[in-house]
Amino acid sequence: MSNVTLWTRPAWNTDRWVRDFFGPATANDWASAGRSAINPAVDVARDGDDAVIRVDLPGVDVGKDVTVEVDNSRLVIRGERRDERTEEHAADGGEVRKLSEVRYGSFQRSFGLPAHVTGDAVSAAYDAGVLTVRVAGAHKGAEAQRIAIESR
Repeated sequence: MSNVTLWTRPAWNTDRWVRDFFGPATANDWASAGRSAINPAVDVARDGDDAVIRVDLPGVDVGKDVTVEVDNSRLVIRGERRDERTEEHAADGGEVRKLSEVRYGSFQRSFGLPAHVTGDAVSAAYDAGVLTVRVAGAHKGAEAQRIAIESR
């Protein structure tokens, strides 16, 4: 039976739901989460036997700053949102202060995969600020199998 299952959780704790959904994180995953400057939003869905992970990454150059890999039965998505802005200066030579709610820095998201899933089953595409990672066959064999009980 696969460790990838679908169930509902309260929307207030999405990160925990994703971690529970894909299994426990390794010690490195927990340590790196505290060092990350950003934590991109993730949507996980089932599409037939496939798992589809969508990661919001607006303004990120995925060709240069994002990697998707399978490492030790874990899907690891890591990258960086860079602050490419140049400093602006006021007429008196001082720095211009602007309100910015955009967070910059590195990020890493990690998800446990069923033992039968290899890197060949994973594909990724980026469109309109959303990275979509499809794990083919992640739910294959995830259905419960009923065992007959013999009477003696």
